[in-house]
Amino acid sequence: MLSHSIRNRFSVLSLLFLLISLQVSAAIKLPAFFSDNMVLQQKTNAAIWGWAKVGSTVHITTSWNKAKYTVKTDADGKWKTKVVTPVAGGPYSITISDGAAVTLNNILIGEVWLCSGQSNMEMPMKGFKDQPVAGSNDAVFNSSNSNIRLYTVPRSVQRTPQDTSKSSPWRLAEPEAVSNFSATAYYFGKMLYEQLHVPIGLVNISYGGSPVEAFMDAETLKKFPEIKIPSATDSVKLNNKIATVLYNGMLKPFLGFTIKGCIWYQGESNYDRPQQYETLFPAFVQQIREQTGQGDFPFYYCQIAPYNYMNYAAVNAPVFNSAFLRDAQRKALSKIPNSGMAVLMDLGEEFNIHPMDKATGSKRLAYMALAKTYGLKGYAFESPSFESITVSGNNITIKFSGAPNGLTAYGKTLSQFEVAGANKIFRPAKAIISAGTIIVSSPDVKDPVAVRYAFKDFVVGDLFSTEGFPVSSFRSDDW
Repeated sequence: MLSHSIRNRFSVLSLLFLLISLQVSAAIKLPAFFSDNMVLQQKTNAAIWGWAKVGSTVHITTSWNKAKYTVKTDADGKWKTKVVTPVAGGPYSITISDGAAVTLNNILIGEVWLCSGQSNMEMPMKGFKDQPVAGSNDAVFNSSNSNIRLYTVPRSVQRTPQDTSKSSPWRLAEPEAVSNFSATAYYFGKMLYEQLHVPIGLVNISYGGSPVEAFMDAETLKKFPEIKIPSATDSVKLNNKIATVLYNGMLKPFLGFTIKGCIWYQGESNYDRPQQYETLFPAFVQQIREQTGQGDFPFYYCQIAPYNYMNYAAVNAPVFNSAFLRDAQRKALSKIPNSGMAVLMDLGEEFNIHPMDKATGSKRLAYMALAKTYGLKGYAFESPSFESITVSGNNITIKFSGAPNGLTAYGKTLSQFEVAGANKIFRPAKAIISAGTIIVSSPDVKDPVAVRYAFKDFVVGDLFSTEGFPVSSFRSDDW
């Protein structure tokens, strides 16, 4: 039998373990992305939130200015506040306590961008299996930079909105982390760092093969009754193609984190519903802006690259021309304030839906961000846009905006224009560049009424601004 003194020691130890377990259970809990090494948006009121014991008082102290913030938990134990951030710098720390303190270390203050979409955003620097990212090994080898921080929200499909995402660490840019991080996002962030010389935080929330409605909430999707929304009690097995499930599991937990802007690369999984996408996509952007609570923050997106979607469709599935989806993305620009579109007409690959040249597309996103968001001047930063047509006899003159120095085919013959008459049958057209406009005509169409450019599933664009930005495929008709 145990002696009385030994039994007392066990009792004391048991009491200590109980007290420790109670302290742990009541400790501050934070969403996974509030952690060591994170980046907070500079010169703003940055939101921070988490959970503690119901009815408790939470104290937050920021090391950069020794400011102290106090907030009460609500009936669910949740608390949320905003901290004033300085100009870019660091490293700093944040201490959060409800009696038991949690300290987040090595925090930088800089520029934070959300990077989201499907597989072309998800595609890591090392590439997918048997699908390379051109030139990535050298870029990865030279990637070490403690001022660029990377965060990837793990894949998650959920039936109902979640408060936090699966756990994942903030990583400092170095070869191992960069090789597994989004190539589009990394190249974008690297270019921003090289020009702004401030810390850059990149948050990757992407999932390959996903339609935009998977990133949308049930309330927003009520405007689209043709889209089926799973209920909390629905027994259907979830996958990333179902509406709301990525919003619930990946995007919703993050919304509210203070960001500078968003880059987006998606649309391939909506290619067969272009007319719907023309309104669905702007509704998605409006949704995340409203739920982030930061107004019309900058939103820059990649137009999907040309690709032979016959390789993508199921056997005997209807044949769709993805140029209609590209056109929906082009038209969405006018519906999304403070936005821009990187045109990829010269980067597509006929038999690979994941173009290997990720650096060029990312550079076009960064050019726009640096000019439109950060005010850099003296260079071109976006593609010319189709504006209008004028018909005179059998000629159609096409006008463009955003091409102050004109257009070029780099010495080649323009070969991707077509015109149609009232019969709506398009015929190949001769096209010439004239004082910043394009004049097209066809001997097969005497009275043309409409024109299309590069309006095919897979095509290599041959019209550019003189600064090298490709013109998007477009159509003057709505047939």
